[in-house]
Amino acid sequence: PLKDITEQIIAWAIEVYKTLGPGLLESVYEEALAGGFELRRICFERQKEIGLKYKGREIGKHRIDYLVKNQVIVELKAVETIHKIYEAQLLTYLRALDKSVGLLMNFNVERLKTGTKRLIL
Repeated sequence: PLKDITEQIIAWAIEVYKTLGPGLLESVYEEALAGGFELRRICFERQKEIGLKYKGREIGKHRIDYLVKNQVIVELKAVETIHKIYEAQLLTYLRALDKSVGLLMNFNVERLKTGTKRLIL
């Protein structure tokens, strides 16, 4: 189930965080997490392009950090504060891809677990 997938993703991200620590660029954590997915042979798409629509008309493209097992959207941050807009952005991605679960993970915290939010549509 999706809960198992999200728990695995969080565990792997914690492993990355414990190894690298806080304060690095988002792209560094993104690369490290991709390596973890590859080592575990987990199906994922990185920097997946999604089409955005308005009233049935395509209006632009955007990229999400990861789509894991074609089910869970993962958005990484390395910021001082997770603002509500980041959560809203992830919910928009979930709707755009017709997915129900996403993870918002901020690596610029003392404990990654406190910087991680699971959002459900």
